[in-house]
Amino acid sequence: MSRSGFVALAGRPNVGKSTLVNAMVGEKVAITSDRAQTTRRAIRGVLTEGDSQVVLVDLPGFQRPRDLLTERMQARVERELAESDAALVVVNGEEGVGPGDRYIASMVDASALPFVVAVNKCDRLDRPRTVEALAAAAGLGDVDEIFPVSARTGEGVPELAACLGSLMPEGPFLFPPDAVSDQPELTALAELVREQAIRRTFEEVPHAVEAVIEEIDRGEEPPRVRAVIWVESESQKGILVGKGGRMVKAIGTAARAEIEELLGERVHLDLSVKVRRGWRSDEGLLDRLGID
Repeated sequence: MSRSGFVALAGRPNVGKSTLVNAMVGEKVAITSDRAQTTRRAIRGVLTEGDSQVVLVDLPGFQRPRDLLTERMQARVERELAESDAALVVVNGEEGVGPGDRYIASMVDASALPFVVAVNKCDRLDRPRTVEALAAAAGLGDVDEIFPVSARTGEGVPELAACLGSLMPEGPFLFPPDAVSDQPELTALAELVREQAIRRTFEEVPHAVEAVIEEIDRGEEPPRVRAVIWVESESQKGILVGKGGRMVKAIGTAARAEIEELLGERVHLDLSVKVRRGWRSDEGLLDRLGID
């Protein structure tokens, strides 16, 4: 009998949830960076092995809402958690368990879902520190299983994936066996552009950045992808464009390589930067961006 279901990945910003999803799925389905708010949408990665299918929902990091955007992100976290079949809490083994981890774990614990903890970045710990991190994770609540893993190297990831598969309820697969994500193509490509922008900016600029694919013209050879990066002020635009356009050129070069890898073909990327003031508080725009 086949098994399938949803696993909500919860954790503080930047503990490695997106990298872990990519490691389990075996392909890049979620963008990564060391900046908070990198994950804005609930990205689903699909892992099918044998008779089990796990749909991994990479949630935005738990945070205190500061504007309409972060309000929606937090509401999405709570909604996806309520609709999942199991929860995976990811903690940063290097930093240890802190108040944020305990708050997230308390919410998961109260949901009565099967509760697994992954202690990530164990490749950077020696044995005594790994034991200490695992012991701290055991104190997060009624934890079913704890796994030391490294999303970067893949250590411990197969064992974690097998455990999650065993927790899924019996039922038919929710996606075709060869599916890796349910993310629309235009959204996936826009996220690759945003990833390169936030990797190259600092302070508040990453929070104000959004990317949109306006068009893919397949009538040209190679296909032309027209993308726009939105920011909220002229000063932010200046940072992203850079002196002589060097910054936007670097972002475009890196993003084009990622897009070509995803599409499996050469493309021409037209990338521009525009100011859209207050987009993070624009209800209609957030709806169109799929941040609900």
